[in-house]
Amino acid sequence: MLSVVNEDGTTQSGSLMDDIVREGARRMLAAALEAEVNQYIAELAGERDEAGRRLVVRNGHHRERTVVTAAGPMAVKAPRVNDKRVDGETGERKRFSSKILTPWCRKSPKISEVLPLLYLHGLSSGDFVPAMEQFLGSAAGLSPATVTRLTKQWSDDHAAFQDRDLSGADYVYVWADGVHPKVRLGQARSCVLVLMGVRTDGRKELIALAEGLRESAESWADLLRDCRRRGMRDPELVVGDGAMGLWRALAEVFPQARHQRCWVHKTRNVINALPRSAEPGAKKALQEIYNAEDRAHAEKAVKDFGRAYGAKWPKAVKKITDDVDELLAFYGFPAEHWVHLRTTNPIESTFSTVKLRTKVTRGAGSPAAALAMVFKLAESAQARWRAITAPYLVALVRNGARFGRGVLVEREQEAAA
Repeated sequence: MLSVVNEDGTTQSGSLMDDIVREGARRMLAAALEAEVNQYIAELAGERDEAGRRLVVRNGHHRERTVVTAAGPMAVKAPRVNDKRVDGETGERKRFSSKILTPWCRKSPKISEVLPLLYLHGLSSGDFVPAMEQFLGSAAGLSPATVTRLTKQWSDDHAAFQDRDLSGADYVYVWADGVHPKVRLGQARSCVLVLMGVRTDGRKELIALAEGLRESAESWADLLRDCRRRGMRDPELVVGDGAMGLWRALAEVFPQARHQRCWVHKTRNVINALPRSAEPGAKKALQEIYNAEDRAHAEKAVKDFGRAYGAKWPKAVKKITDDVDELLAFYGFPAEHWVHLRTTNPIESTFSTVKLRTKVTRGAGSPAAALAMVFKLAESAQARWRAITAPYLVALVRNGARFGRGVLVEREQEAAA
């Protein structure tokens, strides 16, 4: 029921608009819960006892509870089901469990996504209550003790994520990068080592996230060995920057994987070796390489780049010519995937949108807690990742299909016949 409106258009709990939104959301949630129960009972209407009485029926409502959502706190009375069926194997009574509102739910997942972001912006657990009160119109269910329990849960979630079985997840493409969120880690030079992959159905997925040294072969090898131990097989292609530690570790742990150097990092390195006056032309020349219509044209563009800049700036040209095979590896895969495979942008874009705080305050906690919060932010972002273009081609790549000029070879031969 809506609150009484004051002369200035506000109500006891905030603005009239906010009250209307919360009330509408509350009614929609109540209707959804009722529909869910009605469907459950209707599907089991044929389940009856020896006397012909239904075994699954309505049984009033549960006690009212407050659930914190993005629309604010809501008082909810979930419908209750009396399920008299017995599991034939365990002998236990079967129970209805709502997929919309789980039995112990007190806050929506979206609220849990907001909390680590606030934490990383510098808010301590004691600061959450007034901050979220401004956002939600109430601080119901968000005591400092609740937030402390959440941060402990983040660490547990990260530990479980890093120990999960990978044998059922086949990652065909993998991006690898070391990112530097400004939170307190174990060492001054530490970063967060990130592995992200593409499964055979084209979906992107976070594979691993751990602390390490970006340039250290041993840090990367530890992470890759752990993934191998948990069942990960060799990817077809790994995309990363020029950190030599990664490539040495890959050669040891996943020797079958091909290597692709990130063109964003490489372009930056080349430009840094040139005077400012040469930068515009060099950038355009580099684009001619990685935007070429096929590998043959890309190799010609590499030679053109060498002729144009080699006499005056040989070090800049050498950065391309020394790594030409790794820079052009993506041309051996489907043309639809090239835009995804020539840079580590999937990782870069995920972490660039998270504006992590620059000062370590009392809210930062231990290095393990900081790493767990970065994990929760990446996990939240993962829900919004889009599948790779032409996902059906990923399985063909894994099965050994060959591509010439970005086109499946068999199809190209059929067209020429």
